This record gives sequence, structure tokens and C-alpha cells, in this order.
Amino acid sequence: MRCLVVEDDNEIATIVKQGLGELEGEVEVEANGRRAYERALTNHYDIIVLDLMLPEMDGYTFAKSLREKEVNTPILILSALRELDDRLKGLSMGGDDYLTKPFAMAELQIRVKNLLKRAQKASEVTQLVFQDLKLNRLNREVVRAGRKLDLQEREFVLLDLFMSNPNKIIGKQTILKEVWNYDFDPQTNVVDVLVCRLRNKLEKDFPTRLIYTVRGVGYVLKSS
Repeated sequence: MRCLVVEDDNEIATIVKQGLGELEGEVEVEANGRRAYERALTNHYDIIVLDLMLPEMDGYTFAKSLREKEVNTPILILSALRELDDRLKGLSMGGDDYLTKPFAMAELQIRVKNLLKRAQKASEVTQLVFQDLKLNRLNREVVRAGRKLDLQEREFVLLDLFMSNPNKIIGKQTILKEVWNYDFDPQTNVVDVLVCRLRNKLEKDFPTRLIYTVRGVGYVLKSS
């Protein structure tokens, strides 16, 4: 589990990080709403624990903006705002669950586990489709406009990552972790080389591009 905790109260952030760390995951903390939003756009997280009252970008705007970018990472709102209107607003703007402060760590852990299970079940689809491109996870087949494409294993994993996150900018560090499953030297150009190879196979004989470079940030699969 890779979790982003967006919380500007240092004491609460530390408690949440320790508690969710017991779930055998990697827990990152960001206190600034705007910076957290940028991290959520450019990195892959399995779940986000989100406060609502944050500097520079409040939690409502954070959740709403992520959903508008079609980032479907589960969001658990953890807030001192207890009124019904606050909870309804948080859930309607992109939150998947809402827990009020003060809270019991055991309850937070269970709610996080439940959201992760739900997300895992939702991701257990066999086929991904983006425009005229289809990826079948069962038989490892990729077809574009009716033409079968021959991808190597890492090219297939990278394409699966892009098609699981359409219109979302994916940073190089995320690609390194998802495709190679461990950390490389961030300065290495293996990501650029792999993306170039994948692009060549996906786009060379077709009229429209699919993968775009976001300079200094990463790559995105989107419509032309």
C-alpha cells in the first residue's frame, strides 16, 4: 500500500502516519494542499487520507480537481468538520469515505483496508479500452484499430499503467516503481527509452498520437 496523508497538523499527521504504517505500507505526508495535489497528479498512490482545511488548496477543491482529472485514487476524508453539510459536500466532491476527528486509529485502519479492498476489486477487470486501443490482461494481447501489436513484457506493463490512468500525468519515478518494481537512479534514461519504444509500436502506423510528454513532469495517455 502506498498512501498519501494530506494533513497540516503535524501531531495528527505523525499519528496517522504511524498508524497506517502498521498496515505494512509506504506512507507519505504533505501539509500543503496545492503541493499534495501536484503529488497526487504525478505519482501513483493506492489511497489518500485527506484533511479539508489546508493551506493554498482546501480538501474539497483537492478532491474535486482530482476527479476532474479522472484520478480515481480512493480518498478518505479525515476532518474536524462534523456537520452533515460538510460530510455531504466532502463525499459529493470526490471523497469515498468520511471520518471525523477525534478518531480511533483502529477505525481509521479498518476504513482504509475496506477502501483498498473495494479499489482492488474494481481494478480486477480483464480488459482496458482507450479509443481504438484494447489491452487484455488475461491473454496479454494488445490490439489497436483491429491490428494486434507485439509488445515486450515491460512495454505491456507500462501500457497497462497508462491505460489504467488515462488523462493522468505519470511521473518517471512512478513508472520506475511500477514497471521495474524497485528504485533506479532518477537520472537514468531507461524510462525515456521504454516510452519511446512503446510509442513507436503504438503510434508509428496509426494517424493519431496517444502518449504525450509533459516536459519536466512525465507522460500522459490522452486524446489528441
